[in-house]
Amino acid sequence: MNAESDERDGGAVPVKPVSAAGHVTESVTGDVTEGVTKEDRELGSRAPGFIKASRALHLSWQVGVFVVGLAVVVAGIIMLPLPGPGWLVIFGGMAIWATEFVWAQLVLRWTRRKVTEAAQRALDPKVRRRNIILTVVGLVIIVVLVGIYVWKFGITMPWKIHE
Repeated sequence: MNAESDERDGGAVPVKPVSAAGHVTESVTGDVTEGVTKEDRELGSRAPGFIKASRALHLSWQVGVFVVGLAVVVAGIIMLPLPGPGWLVIFGGMAIWATEFVWAQLVLRWTRRKVTEAAQRALDPKVRRRNIILTVVGLVIIVVLVGIYVWKFGITMPWKIHE
């Protein structure tokens, strides 16, 4: 089953593109290519036509894309505990896979949607106010703890540098 038809009833029924907000992007004339967003592109391989023409060449292309994407994702996983942009590299590897595999395209669409929703929630005035209040409370607690430490032990450092 591909993204262009629904074959459950036996006949192919074209599926109209739906935007991230859930709106069908069909124009008045019935042309579904107008108003199709970047996220609504068809799913599947983006390999050049001459590669898709040969089954062996296309399979080799897919194996190569998978291996390169896997190497990038593994490098990102290694960077998670080490210094480096681990998550950015992992999503880069997913983007490499998404050039060829539908499952990776769907994962990236879901991730992009969730990140957009989180950004919208973070811009909400109530959430911003709550975050500012929590930050101020945290800073007050830290200042009080540092003040108690200085009052009890003075300004001397806990380690002995002069020895």
